[in-house]
Amino acid sequence: MTVNDRIESTELVSRLEALPQWRKLAGKLCTVYETKSSAEAIELFSDIAGAAQMANHHPDVDWRYNLLFVSTVSHDAGGDITERDLALASEISQRAAALHAKARLDLIKVVEIGIDTDDAQAISGQWAAGLGYREQPDGSLADPAGRLPAIWFQETPDPNPNRLHLDVWVPFSESEPVLEALGSESAGLDAQYAPSFTVATDRQGNRFCICTEQDR
Repeated sequence: MTVNDRIESTELVSRLEALPQWRKLAGKLCTVYETKSSAEAIELFSDIAGAAQMANHHPDVDWRYNLLFVSTVSHDAGGDITERDLALASEISQRAAALHAKARLDLIKVVEIGIDTDDAQAISGQWAAGLGYREQPDGSLADPAGRLPAIWFQETPDPNPNRLHLDVWVPFSESEPVLEALGSESAGLDAQYAPSFTVATDRQGNRFCICTEQDR
């Protein structure tokens, strides 16, 4: 495989039908596996590491007791999803199945910070310096270690008085319970852009978006 093995978004939708335990969120393939114990989680972690070494393609894995949060993307292809990511996801799924690990799609979440601004260049360097982030080709900022939430700038001539908001990415298949929970808490919901994203507003006017992979 080479850096030219990128997969177009339209093709990826159909290709992911063969990987039901994975979702594309915020530009990455993501999943979460739950095991019966921390020891089994460590065993699966080791298996994932072995698969990554064999493929020479390495995912991000966050181990939390009996949960493994896994994501993969091809940095050498400009942060796109490639054939290598699909092949690795398939191999990880097989190894998880062998250990009877359960996919927890309801736990897949990615959080980003959006900032309304009429001049992104005037402030992006300050945010990068304060957080130790790096500017990405699309103008967003990312943690080099991949641990902290990305920051992107929503350029507008009329910034919202509350300039910061969170983008909470969840799989579309898991989004309805989240929106229902927000409704039960009397959050304001603006669904004009759904299912791509729904803007939620709390009782004090703070905003956050529930984002999905649909219609993107």
